[in-house]
Amino acid sequence: MADATAVRSVPAARERGAHLEPGALGLNALLAVGSALMLLPFVWMVLSSFKTQYEILTNPPTFFPLEWHPENYVTAWTIAPFGTFYTNSLVVAVTTTLSALLFGSMAGFGFAKHRFWGDRFMFVCILTNMMIPIHVTLIPRLYIAKEMGWVDNLLGLIMPELVTTFGAFLMTQFMQGIPDELVDAARIDGAGEVRIYWQIVLPLVRPALAALAIFRFMWSWNDFLWPVIVIHSTEHKTLPIALAYFEEDHRTNYNMLMAAATFIVLPVLVVFFAMQKQFVAGITMTGLKG
Repeated sequence: MADATAVRSVPAARERGAHLEPGALGLNALLAVGSALMLLPFVWMVLSSFKTQYEILTNPPTFFPLEWHPENYVTAWTIAPFGTFYTNSLVVAVTTTLSALLFGSMAGFGFAKHRFWGDRFMFVCILTNMMIPIHVTLIPRLYIAKEMGWVDNLLGLIMPELVTTFGAFLMTQFMQGIPDELVDAARIDGAGEVRIYWQIVLPLVRPALAALAIFRFMWSWNDFLWPVIVIHSTEHKTLPIALAYFEEDHRTNYNMLMAAATFIVLPVLVVFFAMQKQFVAGITMTGLKG
């Protein structure tokens, strides 16, 4: 009898779920409008990349191009050595992202699953470091980079970003949700700390790793302030600096600029959509445990 009642209740539950309450429907509509507003600048950038300079400056402006000009992308690519800029940005972004995943997960494992003298104080120092603006540390970082021979070199972009305090914080918050009994059982079975970290902990924190990878890759890919200070030669410049090629003394080539910005943002979109599910799960679970 109980089984029959449960079977009959399934269609009813599905029917109730199919009809949203007015409050939920209004919330979904509000979120849809907010999403459209946030996507509007990106859509405007893509559409403007197919326009002429004259049409972009037309008043009143046009939303869709009157005439489509896909050759803007070819022209924008040939104005500057974007192949070199892409390579530099990929080398810096991939290297700093992998390093942030490795050292961030190691630090999170240490802070979350080990107790040692001064661990809480060190974690507070990490949180404090996250509150210091980068502008405060620019001069000391530049002095260190000069002394180490990293100025006008990709090492000047990679070495200061190998370890991030945000990665240590994020992974610590996530790993605190892993039961200590699981780690203790592995130790009783004779597993070492390296094996516990690599074979037990890391597979359980894949959502947090995906979230950290997206954040780290995006920050490194879009970084402008530090590269423009430490990099001088064309062969070592990254993509955000390359956008300056479309600015002249008395005007800006907006159609070329929009085309360049469009294919610059594509790798970030690819990384995000490739890790979208893990990213959402990582942010949600880490937020609940924080």
